[in-house]
Amino acid sequence: MSFVATAKPPVVGAELPVQNHPWFPAISPEALRKACRLDGTVTPDRLRLALVAALRSVNGELRAWRDAHQAMGYASLSAVPGDELDGSSENESRYLHAVYSHVQADLAEAYRDISTTPSSDGKGDRIKEKIESRADTHRQAMRWAISDILGIGRTTVELI
Repeated sequence: MSFVATAKPPVVGAELPVQNHPWFPAISPEALRKACRLDGTVTPDRLRLALVAALRSVNGELRAWRDAHQAMGYASLSAVPGDELDGSSENESRYLHAVYSHVQADLAEAYRDISTTPSSDGKGDRIKEKIESRADTHRQAMRWAISDILGIGRTTVELI
């Protein structure tokens, strides 16, 4: 039997919302923690730093698309025509997915240097490989969500 202790997340209401570009939806650190199952191991300061980086990156990739839709008269991302799922616009859901995936990838990379296993028998390398694979999976989810918003294919080709 093993016991894994997790750090308690901050008290509800303790983390201030991160200011986003007004055209995009607001991002709540508490909602992000809940959706991504982030406990208190990720401190509020680290989460805020990762979230701001994610917003900067995702918003930057969507800048031309946003500008085009603003020029068409759409006041926000949720106003852009599209299907509605679970009470919110499909584009808004994809946007949140892209931001959350970016945050998770950044955090997986930031915490990969923490050693939780003995360094014998190559265990450290296997753990590091698993964490890098997880970060890559989150980056892929982010790329796909952005591609879906932009209406472009999901195919990624890499020359070897």
